[in-house]
Amino acid sequence: MNTQQVAKNLVVTLDYHVTDPDGEVVDEGREPLIYLHGGYDDIFPLIEEALQGKKIGESVQVKLQPDEAFGDYDAELVQIEPRKDFPKETQVGMQFEGGAEGDDEDFIIYRVTDIADDKVVLDGNHPLAGMALVFTCTVTAVRPASAEEIEHGHVHNPDDDEETCH
Repeated sequence: MNTQQVAKNLVVTLDYHVTDPDGEVVDEGREPLIYLHGGYDDIFPLIEEALQGKKIGESVQVKLQPDEAFGDYDAELVQIEPRKDFPKETQVGMQFEGGAEGDDEDFIIYRVTDIADDKVVLDGNHPLAGMALVFTCTVTAVRPASAEEIEHGHVHNPDDDEETCH
């Protein structure tokens, strides 16, 4: 039985699900979450804090306020654009990448939230922005991170092409 505890520079695998405060499922966590523990910003800090020292099979439940999760909802990230500027097959739910105002570096993913007459409504907020979330997770595996993973600050998938790693 592996009794290794979650600690810095270990790769942790979690089974998880996320609900809103009323218990409505927001993310059922179909795929395990694998992250590098130890302040690498691979996971929300409050969750990482709660997992510190946990062993395989142990669970935590963490309630995150919007500013601790995906941020507050920012109405300025909603834009209305002319329908003619978008492909004919544009549908609600599609995503487009756009630049932040006056910033060449940052790109924002905008979701199409509405299409009406000759306008398209784009929302640059994360779909869970403005929501308090309850994150429930169970540690299912813990392993030492490779030197390369520690140097890069994230977990490497064995299928990843090194060229795609930044």
